[in-house]
Amino acid sequence: MNVAEFRSGLRAWLAAHDLSPGPDGLRSRSLDGQVAQLARVRRALYDAGWMRYGWPAAVTGLGGSPLLRAVLGEEVASRGLAEPGIYSMVEVLVPTMISYARPELAATMVPLLLSGREQWCQGFSEPGSGSDLASLATRAVPRGDAWVITGQKVWTSLAQFAERCVLLTRVAPGHGGITAFFVDMDTPGITVRPLRTMHGVDEFAEVFLDDVIVAGDRMLGRPGDGWRLAMDLLPHERSTCFWHRIAHLYTRLDRLLAEVTAPDGAGRPDGTGRPDAAGCADPAALGGAYLALHVARCRSRDTARRLAGGAALGPETSVDKVLLATAEQRLYNTVRDLLPGVLELTDSPWRPEYLFSRAATIYGGTAEIQRNIIARRLLGLGKE
Repeated sequence: MNVAEFRSGLRAWLAAHDLSPGPDGLRSRSLDGQVAQLARVRRALYDAGWMRYGWPAAVTGLGGSPLLRAVLGEEVASRGLAEPGIYSMVEVLVPTMISYARPELAATMVPLLLSGREQWCQGFSEPGSGSDLASLATRAVPRGDAWVITGQKVWTSLAQFAERCVLLTRVAPGHGGITAFFVDMDTPGITVRPLRTMHGVDEFAEVFLDDVIVAGDRMLGRPGDGWRLAMDLLPHERSTCFWHRIAHLYTRLDRLLAEVTAPDGAGRPDGTGRPDAAGCADPAALGGAYLALHVARCRSRDTARRLAGGAALGPETSVDKVLLATAEQRLYNTVRDLLPGVLELTDSPWRPEYLFSRAATIYGGTAEIQRNIIARRLLGLGKE
């Protein structure tokens, strides 16, 4: 099935099957509701076959180009059916399992995630490590046929909801001493503590691992493959996932345009507005936000197509990261400027979204680190 046929069929199916969030879903800003809605959407799309396109038959997939998955996530995001950040986690974790897990383990586990029966998390970041993933200290020590893991992870998205975790550990010094495991989150010795962020949602968590015993057959790849796994994961995080995020941000630009151009604020949830004398918003500000999103989308489209074509992506995806983070913050800065007082004085949905956008230049690799990568590895400017 080509992309056009897939999109047409998917849109017809979505029109006939209402997957809109309920009162405790996406629109309520309840994380419990968002996770439940995500499971509902995945289960419906999996049962109908849509969630299985773009994945190999070995994990119950129906084959086809990875671009089909990008289209599916775009339609989900643009309709507000699921929060794009947590929906897109499949695009990071499933390719990792397919590439590094034992085939029989991937065949058993991947359908659980795709079908919404389970949620997984990614245990990479650690306290004090910042963007320097190679400095991680969580240690795995062999004990017979098993491994004993001790350490701490932080900023682990949805850890409190997750049944499994793709976990990076250290078994020896250096990049070659990092090893990955697929860990059951109900294993004795694992403690999860949600973190309250400034946008009011406990999306992230600390994960403490105290003498956690993991079977040797849960290792992903071989000892020392963890760094390579992490580097292989990044292109997926910065291709299809970014495409989904950009689709979501376009819906926010549309909402902003509707609110600032509505006469007397009729389109605004709080009934206020600041259109100019002609009843139109500041065209330069809106145009700048649109242009930033458009540039990020063009770049993301090229990256997604290169990945779908089998290209090996590398440090050039740092450009995608900088463009998307910049576009997201510019959009929400425009919201702040064109809707004065809404963020500060009302309980508008804009407020948590604006606050979350402040982290866009931090999570997934800070903007400063990404610019260093671009300067050193793409432009050859050296280390200074």
